[in-house]
Parts: sequence; structure tokens; C-alpha cells
Amino acid sequence: MTDAADMTRPKRIIVGSGAEAREIAILHRPATRRGAAAIVWLGGYRSDMSGTKAIELDSLAKRLGLAAIRFDYSGHGASGGEFSNGTISRWLEEAVAVLEDIKPKRVLLVGSSMGAWIALRLVQELGRRKRAPAVIGIVLIAPAPDFTAELIEPNLTEAERRSLDERGYFEEYSAYSPEPNVYTRALIEDGRENLVMTGIIETGCPVHILQGMKDPDVPYRHALKLVEFLPADDVVLTLIRDGDHRLSRPQDIEKILAATTALINE
Repeated sequence: MTDAADMTRPKRIIVGSGAEAREIAILHRPATRRGAAAIVWLGGYRSDMSGTKAIELDSLAKRLGLAAIRFDYSGHGASGGEFSNGTISRWLEEAVAVLEDIKPKRVLLVGSSMGAWIALRLVQELGRRKRAPAVIGIVLIAPAPDFTAELIEPNLTEAERRSLDERGYFEEYSAYSPEPNVYTRALIEDGRENLVMTGIIETGCPVHILQGMKDPDVPYRHALKLVEFLPADDVVLTLIRDGDHRLSRPQDIEKILAATTALINE
């Protein structure tokens, strides 16, 4: 299915200043068609830009003559910074900085899991800025907007609450890595300042959501709830009956690429 993606040396930019400065790694494939949009990949919590979905989307961009923009949040993959310092605000700032550096005119955002939250906040931030790129569509994969408030806080155990109070973080088993997931008090508190499912979300563009019904991390009902907050947009929700959280099987990838291509061609 995949053309060999061109893995070039990442470009690096500095985001923040002083003690907050961190180096962000970017892979940018320029468009080969004049005026073509850029597919922007926004990865999930503890994922990076070398994952299957990111590479498949890069290959799609190459085949269609589009630009492709991938980057790693601070504390992830090839970027600098400490993962434990990460918050939604911090990673959103990095997403904005990447677009300000590359300066695409038109973008299609593809957000996976936590990246869907970043995508929805990014649309809001771009709407407040002059000369920001136009967002022509959004693809959300196993979207986890507001996951700190909606999925983590209500399910904290007494031991996890005590760890947050005493150590400033708690650890949780990860099915995707030998290392545990780490959730900090700063991430949870900052999450409350970035909630999007509190009122109507106006993206101004079509949205396609793909959600596995056997997702153990983000219940499919969370995607159904998200749709309720997008009444002003053209929204398509694809529920994949046997899909998990990653949605990285060949049949899942085909659906993601088809959804992306459809939005590009609208």
C-alpha cells in the first residue's frame, strides 16, 4: 500500500524562550502542485511522526502532489524537551509555531487521539490570527478532546489521586509501550483551561471522524458526544465495529486515506 516515504533529516525550530525553549523536529514535504494544500499530522499522546498513519498520509500527499507537514511535540520522538513538562497549551503552542514557520496557505488537519484535541484547539487559535492558513478540512481519528477532564479525572483511583497530590504525577500501564503512561498534575490542570466540549465548536470546514467501537482507551460514545458539539459543520462519523484505538490495520488505513482524499477534493 505504501510508497517508500522520503525520510529526510528533520528541520528544527526553537519554540519558547529561556527556560521554556525547546527544539521541535519537523518533516516537511513541499507540494508539487501549484496552490495545493498541506496535510498536517497531529499525533497522539506519546506517539511520534514516524508511526504508520503519519507515514501513510505522507505517502498520500506525495501521490496527490500535496504538501505534508509532520512534527514531534516536545518530549516526543525526535524533538527536545522533557515529556513531563508537556501540557495541551505547550503542545498547541508548538503546533502553531510549526505552521508559522512553514507558512502553508491551506491546510487539512489530521489529528489522532490527543492530536484531535490539538486540532480542534488549533482551529480556534488560527481563527484569532491574521494571515493564518485556511483550514479546509479536519480528519479526527479516535478523537480524545478533553480527555483529561472527561476520561482521566472521573476515573482516578485513590492511589492515583494521592500520587498526584504527593508526587505531582501518577503512572498507568500502557498497552503500547513497555514504559508506563505518565500523567502530571500540570497536564490535568492545564487541560481544564483548554476544554472544547463546553459549547458549540465552529471549525468552518467539513469534519470526518473515524472511531473504533472496540477502542479500550477512548470509548466510541466519546466520539458520539463530540458530534453533538459540531452542529454547524458538515460532519461524517465512521464507526468501525471491530476497530481498536490505533486504527492502524490496512483496512483502517484505507478508510483514513479515503476520508482525507475526499476532504481534499471537496
